[in-house]
Amino acid sequence: MSVTPNFEAKTEFSIHPATLMGYVSLRVASLENQINFYTQTLGFKLHWRDGNKAGLGAGGADLLHLTEEPDLKRYRGVTGLYHFAILFPNKRELARAMARLFALRYENYPTDHIMTKTTYLDDPEGNGIELYAESPEDGTWSLTNGEYVTRRTDGSLSNGREPLNVNELFQLLTQEDELDQPIPPETRVGHVHLHVRNVEEAVDFYHGVIGFDVMGVAKAFRMGFVSAGGYHHHLGLNTWQGEGAPPPPADAVGLKYFTVELPNQEALNQVIERIDAAGISSNQTDEGLLVQDPSQNGVMLTLRK
Repeated sequence: MSVTPNFEAKTEFSIHPATLMGYVSLRVASLENQINFYTQTLGFKLHWRDGNKAGLGAGGADLLHLTEEPDLKRYRGVTGLYHFAILFPNKRELARAMARLFALRYENYPTDHIMTKTTYLDDPEGNGIELYAESPEDGTWSLTNGEYVTRRTDGSLSNGREPLNVNELFQLLTQEDELDQPIPPETRVGHVHLHVRNVEEAVDFYHGVIGFDVMGVAKAFRMGFVSAGGYHHHLGLNTWQGEGAPPPPADAVGLKYFTVELPNQEALNQVIERIDAAGISSNQTDEGLLVQDPSQNGVMLTLRK
């Protein structure tokens, strides 16, 4: 499906419509345990490991970077990662991933957003994960005047958070579908959802500086969505950890940064120029240009490989 951006809220600049989310980088307390979880429970492949670091994914570009640091712990009431969302190429592959979770009796929460089918879970260190597949044939959603509206293809309304019919989804699988197979190579990071200290401030940064289009702000839900190219959302922003929540301490597990992949150097340069013009400090690294949003969430801007 295509969701129409809120053009009244757009500036004269929009980030390149082919912009996508890249890998997510996490600080972890136990690299070994996290590698075991992501490979054995979720079906990721271990792409590389070097000392206290590792990269995982579906066999192509990395989807996840893990960095072990000593004496880390989980904090509540702070900004950071709500979840990162792994997008499967179709509902059948999502069904395979979910069936693996069920077979392992790993706690997860299947949800029908109508336009997507999904399940939510946490990794062993409390990092939120969404596994999802697009289902535009089932309906659409919109945010209009701050109201979140989900409508099925027959015209009926939904709250957009219905229990997923897991049995129906699992009917896409056959006896030949092996649950221990790795996730398919087309799998990628679809979106990232962040805890921020103020939604309007976060939208001002991701729209006004980075250039994502505003897909809508739902004040009643204390959340907003921004994206590139009309996608329903590449970034979700919420204040569910509290308005004015502080950033996590230095010894916190969780988000180190997430990656925004630009399709070419010109598109990347345009965003960098806006960051410089806004007087926002940045750090050029081997991976790309690292900046912090107003809630101190790390954003790595890079070229798609």
